[in-house]
Order: sequence, then structure tokens, then C-alpha cells
Amino acid sequence: MTSRERVRLALQHKEADRVPIHDGPWGTTVARWRKEGLPEGESPASYFGFEFRGFGGNNSLQLPTQVIEETEDYMIAINQDGAKRRNWKSETSTPELIDFSITTQAIWEEHKPRMVMNESRVDWENQLQANRSACEAGYFCTLNFAPGFTKVCDMVGPERTLIAIMENPDWIKDIFMTDAQLCVDIAEEMMGRGFEFHAGWIFDDLGFKHKGFFSPATYRELLMPAHKLICDCFKNRKIPMILHSCGYVMEFVPLFIEAGFDCLQPLEVKAGNDLLELKKQYGDVLAFMGGIDVRMMASPDPEDLLREISTKLPIAKKGGGYIYHSDHSVPDNVSFEAYEKVIELVHYYGKYGRNR
Repeated sequence: MTSRERVRLALQHKEADRVPIHDGPWGTTVARWRKEGLPEGESPASYFGFEFRGFGGNNSLQLPTQVIEETEDYMIAINQDGAKRRNWKSETSTPELIDFSITTQAIWEEHKPRMVMNESRVDWENQLQANRSACEAGYFCTLNFAPGFTKVCDMVGPERTLIAIMENPDWIKDIFMTDAQLCVDIAEEMMGRGFEFHAGWIFDDLGFKHKGFFSPATYRELLMPAHKLICDCFKNRKIPMILHSCGYVMEFVPLFIEAGFDCLQPLEVKAGNDLLELKKQYGDVLAFMGGIDVRMMASPDPEDLLREISTKLPIAKKGGGYIYHSDHSVPDNVSFEAYEKVIELVHYYGKYGRNR
């Protein structure tokens, strides 16, 4: 069975030979694993058998980039959305947001005409060849975008965005919808010019610990129309949609389903998400990817990891509708040996015909 067949069955709520496997180790995690046994020249994706291959387009403002400062430890640069950010070199973390260019609605209106499709938004030659190769190899190929709330926070600033949601919601909704339309235009152009995608995948973080950044009512009014616009583009072609949303998102799930999403990822445990409760409530209409606590992967007690996987996978996989993934990404406190054990346990408890 190919990766593509396995993932498709999971998204269709059907049982395959085993649950599909995917994950996202940090760059610093991979560097550690190289020292601990990951063969040189081989990626974690190929070594551990990750089953997705992702592709994308550039949905930024395409402003000129500039390096402001660079040291041994970090780089401060202005990105294509006009945001000044500090990225650390020796560790993997969320970039420090320092300053922003799009600080008022008037400035947004000046820059809005830049948010249109053009030839430079896709690396046509390299990505198209990689897409064809991945499809021929049987991988499950996704078109990935990061629009919406997270994008606006990175472009406008988190505090300014949250205040504007309350005081000037039409401005924020206009950014959401303009960005979503650009994503649709990129997707349609890519599919029209030979790319093959088996799902669309939106990355938009909507929560923190035990709460969302705003209410479900606000999501329905401001952001859901943008998500739905992108979902409709794919669903009209009978292509499923995946949503990556970090933080606590349990209260948004019915609206995610209404927007058109078929699968929710990564189900952060430390934020308060409960994979088994979600499976119980929504498992007939929504697939799940993730929900395996990375803290248990780093635990010195191997029983913690065994308990985490052995108690969740047999229930989550039942009837299909589950794809293994960590509950966020794999940090560099997880050893290569520990992650090998993770995959071993996922293969054991994720095999269909076992643990019934």
C-alpha cells in the first residue's frame, strides 16, 4: 500500500493496513539526531517513513527583504511582509517579533494591490518536478498555505491585530479575505499548470493554553469566511482540507467542520486538547492528526511514552480517521533513540487488526 492510499483511506474514515505516519522535527532536533545515529544524507522523512510531501506558493506582500543585524547567535531581518523579526541560529523557537510596517488601515490600503497572483509567487520549475517525483513515488502531496489570523499577527502585530478585531473588524476581515483570495488564485494556477495535490493544508494558529485568542462567534464572523473560501476551492475539486491550528481549539471544532475542513492537526495536549474526546464527539465527520504528547517522548521513564501511545492509538485509529503526528513538532530534547521507539510503538499499536 502506498502512502497516498493509506492517507486517503484515513481521511475517508476507512481502515488501511496501519495508521499513516507524519511528523515535523525541529532543525536543531535533526542536528542532534545526526550525532546520535541518523545517517548522513538521509532525511528524517525518508528514514522514519513520513508519508506527506508539501508544496506551496508565496502569499506575502512581496516587499524587499533586508538583513538588519547578524551575529553568531541570531539574525534580525525584515521579511516580505515588512515585519522585523529576530531568528535565533543555535536553537529553534518562534521568531521574536520586533516591528511592523502594516500598522494602520491606510497603510494596508496602500499595499493591498500587491496581494495578487503573479508568476514569481511559485517556483514553477523546481516545485513542479518535485511534485511529479513525489506523486510517482506514491506520497500524499499537499498544497500548504499560512493565511489568516497567524499571518495577520505576523504582518500587523499580535496586540494591534487583537485590538483591531474589537475596534476595526472590517479592516482585519479585509486582510483575511484578500489573503485567502490570493491563496485560491495561487492554488488554481498551480493545479491548472500540472501540479497534483491530494489535500490542501492551511496553517493558522488560533489558540494558546486552554483558550482561543478570540471567541467562536468572532471566528464565524471574521475568519471563517476566509477559511471557507480556500476550502471551497479544493472541495469543488473533491480534494480534502486539513487545518493545522496550534493551541486550544476544542471550542472551534464545529465551526471548522462547517468551514469545510476534513482533518484537524496537531491537537496540542499541553494546551488542553483531548484527542480521544474529539474522536468520540466528531470522529464520524472529522479526521485527526496528532495528539501524541511530545513531553512523553522526552520523559526519562519509558512507561510514559508507552502509556501515551498504547492508550490513544487503539481508540483514535478505530474506523479510520486518524494519522499519527506529534502534538506539535518534535523538539530537540527528544533523542534519536527515543524517537525510534515512538515510531516502533506507532507501527505496533497503529496496525489494524490489533488491539480490537
